[in-house]
Amino acid sequence: MKDLQVKEGTWVVVADGEKALFLVNKGDAEHPNLDVFREEEQDNPPTREQAANRPGRFNDGPNVHSSAVDDTDWHQLEKERFAKDLADILYKAAHAGKFDKLVLAADPSTLGELRKEYHKEVQDRLVEEIDKDLTNHPIDEIEKMLAYSKPDNFDADL
Repeated sequence: MKDLQVKEGTWVVVADGEKALFLVNKGDAEHPNLDVFREEEQDNPPTREQAANRPGRFNDGPNVHSSAVDDTDWHQLEKERFAKDLADILYKAAHAGKFDKLVLAADPSTLGELRKEYHKEVQDRLVEEIDKDLTNHPIDEIEKMLAYSKPDNFDADL
């Protein structure tokens, strides 16, 4: 990770597979002042609550046992869909010129899904990716992390 400079007007998006906070830096690189201007959230209950039936069985033939068939992981599919929707929101905002620089902080799984969906206009504005789930951290702690330019500050326990 290179030295991080979150200048005034930089968008900071903090996301996991179910929630995203859109923040804008109204301060400067040394003293970030993040302001939440948009929240996206989806209701994503566990797979057991979304599945209609029990997992299926596959008959291996006469006089042979039946094998269990993996059920669809609806919870994970919703997380992937949420990441795709988030990438689309970022593309539309970038295309409309709403931000010039973007810092994205997400858990590794969500970050991987987002990378698959980035449009070139978003990639061109992306200054840093932070592979850490910060969605449940207070804004002031996120600001403190961004105020430092040393990469090891992102690994500190908050």
